[in-house]
Amino acid sequence: MHTNRRNFLKLSATAAVATAFGGLGLGCTASKSQMADRVAAMSPEWSKQTTTICCYCAVGCGLVVNTSLKDMKAVNVEGDPDHPVNEGSLCAKGASIWQLANNDRRPDSVMYRAPYSKKFKKVSMAWALERIAHNVKKTRDETFTRINARGETVNRCDGIASVGSAALDNEECWAYQTMLRSLGLVYIEHQARI
Repeated sequence: MHTNRRNFLKLSATAAVATAFGGLGLGCTASKSQMADRVAAMSPEWSKQTTTICCYCAVGCGLVVNTSLKDMKAVNVEGDPDHPVNEGSLCAKGASIWQLANNDRRPDSVMYRAPYSKKFKKVSMAWALERIAHNVKKTRDETFTRINARGETVNRCDGIASVGSAALDNEECWAYQTMLRSLGLVYIEHQARI
């Protein structure tokens, strides 16, 4: 395609206008009744507001989450205006955080490769969780140390280590660390930015 300076400027201006006005909701696919249902679901009779911390990076922005009382799903997530870090604003990832839980494209099965196998096979989430629990129990039982060489009670598991997830908020990290400590793990790390 041959272009000159004038056509380039016209194309650039068109792209700038489309970008500037594209986010105003002109292409919104939700109907007015769907939007009204979502707004009604955020009322205090139908939902509960909870504050939490964004799980994406180490900034620690505050969030206000509206949870439906009917099915306990997140209805809306927005920035917490009373939080000192973000004062109500959110980045693009924080603004779309409700999609972590409410997403019809989330996987419902697990790909599993048996030891020494060259192929993966699809297994159910329940089977995978049962297998993980079995392996954790087996490894913990095999590597648990009650008393060290000096005769001191240590109650630790040296055969399992954990590198935590940056996709967990503070409350989930606390619960996860409590579970690991109850298993006797001492090699616990957190990967916020690996």
